[in-house]
Amino acid sequence: MRIERLTKGLSLKRSVDSGTDEQRQIVKEIIAAVKREGDSKLFELTKKFDGAGLKQLKVTEDEIEEAMNSVTPELIDIIREAAANIRDFHSRQLRNSWMTVDGSGSMLGQKVTALDSVGVYVPGGKAAYPSSVLMNVIPAAVAGVSRIVMVSPPDRSGKLPDGVLAAAKIAGVSEIYKVGGAQAVAALAYGTETIQGVDKITGPGNIFVALAKREVFGDVDIDMIAGPSEIAVLADHTASAEEVAADLLSQAEHDERASSVLITTSGELAEDTAREVELQLKGLPKEAIARASVSEYGRIYVADTLEEAIQAVNEIAPEHLEIMTENPMELLGKIRHAGAIFLGRCSSEPVGDYFAGPNHVLPTNGTARFSSPLNVEDFQKKSSIIMYSREAIEKNGAKIAAFARLEGLEAHARAVETRLGK
Repeated sequence: MRIERLTKGLSLKRSVDSGTDEQRQIVKEIIAAVKREGDSKLFELTKKFDGAGLKQLKVTEDEIEEAMNSVTPELIDIIREAAANIRDFHSRQLRNSWMTVDGSGSMLGQKVTALDSVGVYVPGGKAAYPSSVLMNVIPAAVAGVSRIVMVSPPDRSGKLPDGVLAAAKIAGVSEIYKVGGAQAVAALAYGTETIQGVDKITGPGNIFVALAKREVFGDVDIDMIAGPSEIAVLADHTASAEEVAADLLSQAEHDERASSVLITTSGELAEDTAREVELQLKGLPKEAIARASVSEYGRIYVADTLEEAIQAVNEIAPEHLEIMTENPMELLGKIRHAGAIFLGRCSSEPVGDYFAGPNHVLPTNGTARFSSPLNVEDFQKKSSIIMYSREAIEKNGAKIAAFARLEGLEAHARAVETRLGK
């Protein structure tokens, strides 16, 4: 990894992959075709893109039970325990409706309501991650969503991965369908004969899935368009180069465009970590991917002071931030922008990916400056409640009418004035 002195203006931003004109046109045509032809188009495209000649789209209970029995009991227990941790963490995010009544008898408040239905997209093939099933489904279930639909592309035999189906069962998915790509997003957004449409679509996917989510946004809600993964490690002389290097590579193996950055006040740690990264790359199963990521987007920055290092972290607003310093808790209050913050040497990033409980669906590409991890409130909506009393309308009606006339809205003013003096 390249070692540089820390300078101002540090950024992890990479160009957002908005697809080619051809890809965008393909997605628009697929969405239009699914809206027009429904299930028949889903069968056709699943055969074309996934090589699976399906007779039905919905995963049966027998298939789910077969998957549960195919995963070892030890792994089932691990998934269940991870799910319990995720459920416990997200249960603490629940917001309640509230109301307040003033002395005149007027009531104001907010009604919190779960979405009726949510669709979760789960990638297939080598990118099938049971952990992502848990992270997308459980917050929706905790929020009170009554219908949670999962879609995922099948393999050539028409099956979904056993681990994905087991995670879906444990997390509480209502319905599972064997369909992927832009066509799955279209089916979730607009419905077909078999798949009833949903109100919101979450979950990662390839460029065609991302473009389809952009296209249907507005007709339904979406979670985010996630970019390549990122990790920043803020470390001082007390950190272990072996551990830092391992954590940097944990993200580099995701994607050639993943970003792994160490910001440290220790020149010795910088040198040792660079050597450790090279050592640990050798023989890594995804060595080619990780090496490309480290070469293009991996950096080690040496700062003169811890304050400069913290400032750099806030500038880049990383998806994952590990603080591996002598007193990490002392720095927590100074971190303003990060998707997830891992404190201390035992809090390796995969702890959050799989088991601890917080969500691993996080803002990327600097968007942690203004957005948050996927959470329970993403699956709820809020309605304002207004009940004005006679005393309140008589006291404030003339003021409201005057405000309306300031904006040139006479009918608004008269609507209030009809209530006055009667």
